[in-house]
Amino acid sequence: MNLSIYKNKKALYALTLATTIGSAVFLSGCSKDFLKPDPLSFYEPTTTFSTESGLQAALAMADRHIRTYWTSFENRNISVPIGTEYLFSELSVASKTDDAALFADIPTQLTPIGGPGYDAGNWTTYFWDQTYEGIKYANTIPSFINNVTGLDEATKNAYLGRAYFHRSYRYLSLVFQFGDVPLVTKILEVPKQNYKSTKREAILQMITKDMEFAVQWVPEQKDMIYKGMVNKGACRMLLIKCYLATGQFQKAKDQADILINQSGYELMKSNFGTFVNTYSPQTWQVTRNVIWDLHRPENKLIAANREVIMGMPNRGATAESMIDFLTLRIFGPSYTSGSDLKSPDGKQAVQNYARNNGSYRQNYDYIRAIGRGIGTWRLTSFATNEMWNVNGQNDLGDLRHNSAVGNWGRMDSIKYNDPTSTWFGRNLLFRHPTTGALLCTDSLRVWFDWPHYKIYLQDVVAEANQGANQFNGATNGSNADWYLYRLAETYLLRAEAKYYLGDAGGAAADVNEVRKRAGCTQLYNTVTIGEIMDERARELYLEEWRHMELSRVSYCLALSGKPDEWGNTYDVNTYDKQEGTGASGGSYWYQRVVRYGMYNKGEIAVRPRTINYRMAKHNLYWPIPNSAITANNKGQLAQNFGYDGYNANTSKWATWEEAVADEDKVQ
Repeated sequence: MNLSIYKNKKALYALTLATTIGSAVFLSGCSKDFLKPDPLSFYEPTTTFSTESGLQAALAMADRHIRTYWTSFENRNISVPIGTEYLFSELSVASKTDDAALFADIPTQLTPIGGPGYDAGNWTTYFWDQTYEGIKYANTIPSFINNVTGLDEATKNAYLGRAYFHRSYRYLSLVFQFGDVPLVTKILEVPKQNYKSTKREAILQMITKDMEFAVQWVPEQKDMIYKGMVNKGACRMLLIKCYLATGQFQKAKDQADILINQSGYELMKSNFGTFVNTYSPQTWQVTRNVIWDLHRPENKLIAANREVIMGMPNRGATAESMIDFLTLRIFGPSYTSGSDLKSPDGKQAVQNYARNNGSYRQNYDYIRAIGRGIGTWRLTSFATNEMWNVNGQNDLGDLRHNSAVGNWGRMDSIKYNDPTSTWFGRNLLFRHPTTGALLCTDSLRVWFDWPHYKIYLQDVVAEANQGANQFNGATNGSNADWYLYRLAETYLLRAEAKYYLGDAGGAAADVNEVRKRAGCTQLYNTVTIGEIMDERARELYLEEWRHMELSRVSYCLALSGKPDEWGNTYDVNTYDKQEGTGASGGSYWYQRVVRYGMYNKGEIAVRPRTINYRMAKHNLYWPIPNSAITANNKGQLAQNFGYDGYNANTSKWATWEEAVADEDKVQ
């Protein structure tokens, strides 16, 4: 199937110019001169979007833009945006220890004026900027669709539904990353600098209404030509999350029932598609299995994949079709040449030999088999070990955590590969076998396990070069297609809805469906919200936005009145208005972060420094960027609790209707 949907380059270029319209001043603090027409562009919005091709180009930009939350044109060789979502969770921390600004002491470093940069792990401001950029693309459709003549009702409403999906997807993320935020629903003809924040509850009500409309009008994937565009299944998936976030748990379950039972999707339970082994199976052999096949980019968007609901095409050799996604480099351990990992005889433990190097040995070609990681982020011990215990047992059948078939990477599965070492060909050791001395003094960055089935992406540029000694992940010409939604998450969302409705046994049955597909032998009879969130972590690593989902569940849990896994209940009016780094109190998000994660545990001494990972209760929400507040100089945006500039009395719109009515009132 042809996956390219970005064909109208002229309209696409015009839409790129359109990014100077509307919220540019408000978002970036640019001067009004920035909004003056460019005499070289010959661009007029009413002209560009008076044809259906203009609408198609706008949707293509929105479709293309959504993948930039995972990878980005900005500094993507060291860090990517999705990593920040995991840093603000129990699953990961920033671990590039040679960065003096390492994003570790979050209460001190995260401020409205910025903080550490992308390389250090902080993409919070990027999420703000790019989310409003995506909202701008989405708002183009409802703002100009009435200028396009000849559209029948079904076609017009399908365009609107897809635009509502893109806007709602981004607002659902915004309100659980940033809390109460400005509501922008149209492209304005003049700059507006008098916005007010709109309450989260009001925005959730609006996007729920919009997604009900989208589910009615957007076609099913089977009735569409292209993949990578918004379809009815994706709209229904987002509606489920909207219903959960508005406390309409029965409606969420009902929509999940439809998606699971009546929409033509099914969990993939056997091998399918193309078997893509590692570049060096002599070094790292994968025994073919359904989990490996499911997560090969080559299989994610093919017709045989009945589990994918919506994916994000990311392949080819042009900037329009492909953004590098260097997963091996960014998420893998820094274990090769240049690291402080040594063999017991003092040699470098693993060398990144190129194929034309005289010391290269085919059976020890780890660079091509598992990549050259730099450990920008590392998984926590909870994510690599404790989380995988179910019913008090490490489930050895779970293919997602199985090193025997090659899916899961363990440091002690790697062998010393320097032919001059007396330890050549033997498995790596963390400590010297006789003295007990550490053979790795930077364990944060160098020594951790990883889900190889998720981060292994072939680097076609390096593979074509016999002298390459760095294999980083998907580069120009590679395939990095990624999942946005698949049916496994639907089962887990339905389990969540059932839990809030008091049906923990039914919730367990849904979790077990996902577990059985993964080959698990340990199943649940009943589940807590914690066990549902654990299963999300096992199944959806680098797919879900982990912090945002934990924030959403924290709110849903408070709405439901149900307890967490420790018996805590939460007040919806106060759970997100607490400060400090103490063990008690805060939100459900905070409890998971400090109980399971690496935060607030004290200092860790590693080469070349001592690191103290800290997280505060108010860091549930990220600060509203000061640049947005100062640019909105004729109004007042509300700063979040716990950050400089917070004022509990700042006026906010209580309903989305008020906010929308105010949009045209420009001062």
